[in-house]
Amino acid sequence: MHVAVGSTNPVKIEAVERTLERFDPDVEAVGVDSGVAEQPWSIEETVTGAENRARRSLGATDAAYGVGLEGGVTRFDDAPGLFLIMWGAVTDGQRLERGSGPALRLPDDVACRLEDGAELGPVMDDVLGTDGIAESEGAAGVLTDGMTDRTRALGEAVASAFGPFVSSYYD
Repeated sequence: MHVAVGSTNPVKIEAVERTLERFDPDVEAVGVDSGVAEQPWSIEETVTGAENRARRSLGATDAAYGVGLEGGVTRFDDAPGLFLIMWGAVTDGQRLERGSGPALRLPDDVACRLEDGAELGPVMDDVLGTDGIAESEGAAGVLTDGMTDRTRALGEAVASAFGPFVSSYYD
């Protein structure tokens, strides 16, 4: 199975490789523009970024599937706080499917900095004294004390978006 991933981020590539492991995927990384802000601020914007990455990665290759992954932040009506969200999209050129990963409430001090215009990755690097947390365990790993990490969280979005392509329940 030849799959194009609309990113060169090693965590996103690994999320696709791990999730699709049983299909022995040939995963090709393609640097594409998400078409949304560096820090998406809604489910709609985050999903749009994932969809754009999926379509653009497929269009740039001869892969059978294009996969897009996008992280963003949002507020939910019935839950206090600002949440980190992750969405995936998969396309074969005819169908486009979407699925989400987990939602994690961000600490208030991090949320305040994002509301002031900062991006999550650099804020987390500053809080943790690290460089490139988005390309390793990510905020998901830090905020769950390692119970999950960015690769696994993004993998859930990949699985949720890819399911309709591999499950007979969607025919």
